[in-house]
Amino acid sequence: MLIAEDEPIVRMLAADILAEDGFNVLEAQSATEALDVLAENKVEVLFTDINMPGAIDGLQLADVVAVRHPKVGIVVTSGRQRLEDWEIPDDGVYLPKPYDYRTLAETMRHQVKDGRFRG
Repeated sequence: MLIAEDEPIVRMLAADILAEDGFNVLEAQSATEALDVLAENKVEVLFTDINMPGAIDGLQLADVVAVRHPKVGIVVTSGRQRLEDWEIPDDGVYLPKPYDYRTLAETMRHQVKDGRFRG
């Protein structure tokens, strides 16, 4: 599981919840850093905020991941934008902020279960 979120407290809380749920969690504070983490690690699901500073935002990151890492499930979140699941590449899922942490864990488990990840 890779969390790409520029807000440190939001990222750390999500990482803690998912780690307590049994996920191996990696973190990135930008889309560019997330791509570096993906290049060096086995990741089942990318959980990314849409609005992040830098060269690319979270939705563009999801597009790149869908092409470069097609076995990685994608979950996109935002408190500013609303999307439908069909707007997210590669059968991704939209989880609006603020999200309930139980819903976060359930969404990630669902993406791993139904995802294409095969190691």
